[in-house]
Amino acid sequence: MQRVGISVCLTLGFAFHVHASPAVVQNALGMGFSELPAATFTMGTVDLDVARAEYPDPGKADIGDETPAHAVRLSHATLMAVTEVTQEQWLRVMHNKPGPAEYWRRDDWARLPVVGVDWFMAQRFTEELGKLDDTFDYRLPTEAEWEYAARGGTDTLRPVDVEDLQHYAWYIDNSGDAPHPVASREPNAFGLYDMLGNAWEWVADRYARDTYRLDADGPSPALDPRGPGSGESRVRRGGSYHCPQRLVRPGYRTADTPDKAYSVLGFRVVAVPRR
Repeated sequence: MQRVGISVCLTLGFAFHVHASPAVVQNALGMGFSELPAATFTMGTVDLDVARAEYPDPGKADIGDETPAHAVRLSHATLMAVTEVTQEQWLRVMHNKPGPAEYWRRDDWARLPVVGVDWFMAQRFTEELGKLDDTFDYRLPTEAEWEYAARGGTDTLRPVDVEDLQHYAWYIDNSGDAPHPVASREPNAFGLYDMLGNAWEWVADRYARDTYRLDADGPSPALDPRGPGSGESRVRRGGSYHCPQRLVRPGYRTADTPDKAYSVLGFRVVAVPRR
């Protein structure tokens, strides 16, 4: 394991410039992971009216599953991937090319987020990646881990003003309705790129509309929540290059059955040190 300072150059051919204090760890394949300490944070949307105001018809904005905002305690440090899994990383591990063929023909194909993967494929990638590494196991982030990472220490609607969102995320207003190389926008305060926009990201949790209500009704803070124990759909987060601005924020929740694979849907991974 290699620890680095402000800038880490990956063997996959591009550099990440981390603007904040979390250390960046590299795995055996040169993938970067930001070390996020254990923390308590506010999960969910604090002011739903502010979120609804961005919709063409605020009264029809079906976003009640983002409330109530509630305290969550992550009792462990998290090694969150600095970027979404790229097409080159996927190819090196899985030896196939999912998603639209046109994305693999682009000159910048290697740095594009891999898309067109269902939840099961993402899980399989974590398993295969672990076989290539003696130091870490890998998994999808929980929904709570993902939201904490995306918020970057904030509890506002977005971690940046909406006027500045274009500098941090690829979405329909600036993407040309196509994916872009990872880490080509600014990172958030935790040194993570594309937590918002570019590609939707699968997380580990099953989806339930009342998840936050159940967590809020229990002991506070909710300790390391992992979603409901049953249910078919899995959560995806963050928005994509195809999304309008109103969906590109840390609190927005949506889900699909785990067999769904879309050209806007990818993932990132968490590294777990082996003991």
